[in-house]
Amino acid sequence: MKKLLLALFLLTGTYVPGHSQNTSSEIVPCLPELMERFPNVRDIAISPDGSQIYFSVSSFRKEFYAIVVIQKDGDDWSDPEVAPFSGQYNDLEPAFSPDGLRLFFASQRPVNDTINQPKDWDIWYVERKSPDAKWSAPINPGAPLNSVGNEFYPSVTNNGDVYFTTTPNKDSKKEDIFVSRYSKKGFSQPVALPSEINTDGYEFNAFIAPDESYLIFSSFGRKDDNGGGDLYIAFRGSDGKWQPAKNMGPEINSEQLDYCPFVDGNTQTFYFTSESSNIRKYFDRPQTLEALEDEFYQFENGLSRIYQMPFSADDYQTKTE
Repeated sequence: MKKLLLALFLLTGTYVPGHSQNTSSEIVPCLPELMERFPNVRDIAISPDGSQIYFSVSSFRKEFYAIVVIQKDGDDWSDPEVAPFSGQYNDLEPAFSPDGLRLFFASQRPVNDTINQPKDWDIWYVERKSPDAKWSAPINPGAPLNSVGNEFYPSVTNNGDVYFTTTPNKDSKKEDIFVSRYSKKGFSQPVALPSEINTDGYEFNAFIAPDESYLIFSSFGRKDDNGGGDLYIAFRGSDGKWQPAKNMGPEINSEQLDYCPFVDGNTQTFYFTSESSNIRKYFDRPQTLEALEDEFYQFENGLSRIYQMPFSADDYQTKTE
């Protein structure tokens, strides 16, 4: 089987043109030679032991999503394969539990095997007995975590609590971020995060630190956003309450949609998805077909792509204070 060089996964210092150059931590494409194989790529999830990477791929117009996996094999990565639980219905936004024994995701698959029509978006998960074991069949935790509305983008804490995006009113498309606490009895009634996080705008796709010390999420419609939706970060204060979220700045946010945050605590690397584009709107001279093909098919072409950068929550908190 053809292998992907592990070096593709390392930071290269390559400048990403759609983001500000005024940054000490350069943003670089994540696995560019792999990601360019797909029209749209988003939602990276790395297993706690670093041996597996799951991400979402979709068609050009995003009619269909599937979850794909690559696995470490020595110093290489395997070719991508559709995850064993995905490929039939819309699936996206994978997220590991901190112990690596559950993988949560959002799906439109029917709850009942006798029904073959997709439903609204729910949070599902697969589980395994060890990091080397096979995944179970997908499990829908049901109410109250899932509702008559849509549930998206799960992110799991050390305690098993799930932060996620939902449309609490099924007749409205407005999204907010909620949390459902986990216990031996199951998931509790979800509660909306406070006004330091949720606003009259749209808040969605949140990554929660496993210890709940900080939250990174996307928001659209705020006075300080750059356009299509920006990434924001909020920290807990010494009193345990959330502090007001702050825009992560032009070094990360573009004029297009920036979303799907994930932090790999083992490598202190921040990953996010951006639809930023570096395609020029005019040229100083007529272009050849080959030149136009290079322009259109560059990594940063307005389709969803995953980027990465070094990240320290402590340093970032100091910078934003």
